[in-house]
Amino acid sequence: MQNSENRARGVIAMLTPSSNTVVEPFTSAMAWPLFPDVSVHFGRFQVTKIALDAHSNQQFALEPILQAADLLADARPDVIAWNGTSASWLGFETDRRLCAAITERTGIPATSAILGLNELLQETGVRRLGLVTPYTEDVQRKIIANYQAIGIETVAERHSGRSDNHSFAEVSEAEIETMCLEVGAAKPDAIAIVCTNMRGPLIAPALEQRLGIPVLDSVAFTLWACLRKLGIPMEPLAQYGRMFSIPGGDAAPRVRD
Repeated sequence: MQNSENRARGVIAMLTPSSNTVVEPFTSAMAWPLFPDVSVHFGRFQVTKIALDAHSNQQFALEPILQAADLLADARPDVIAWNGTSASWLGFETDRRLCAAITERTGIPATSAILGLNELLQETGVRRLGLVTPYTEDVQRKIIANYQAIGIETVAERHSGRSDNHSFAEVSEAEIETMCLEVGAAKPDAIAIVCTNMRGPLIAPALEQRLGIPVLDSVAFTLWACLRKLGIPMEPLAQYGRMFSIPGGDAAPRVRD
């Protein structure tokens, strides 16, 4: 990658569940074409189980997340992202509140996986969604209901029935591919792989070509949301899916000293 004094640069910080083993290596691999002009750094807070109960929901209380954000803020990033999909079942407003709280506390712009996904769905006009997750049926129903409430119908879905967060990474790429192909038979406008601990980022581009529709992976669209927030050109990442070829952004490219 060629460098120049005027090239946009950015420091991205990401919060991820403590039991996640996918976010860091897959994000770093995808972002490599932008290095060293863009670097990605990670912090964790405790999340071990995904379920619809008070104990599981408490994992996403604001204060522990904000404490982790405080540590990331010491690196003086240009954006902080919550690289998790809890708002898909807890409600989209939870991520809006979280991002506002991070910015109020640190002075740093913030975004999230689900806010990025929702921006993509709106911008590309998706109304019929295919949904692939590792979650249990009741969590899946909550996700479907939340998207229905904003006018997006889930026309096909597959889920793995898992609740142990660490185990989500054990769903193989072959299994994810099969789920996407089964969902794709319903001809949705796009497929969303919703979970940042699923190994979907590197297989999504081939699935897009095979199915002829966007396949939006959570790890990928979190990175997309950060780059768009900073106005950093994404053409070098076009190999990782159609989303990285969408023009525009909500900020001018930032040049760092």
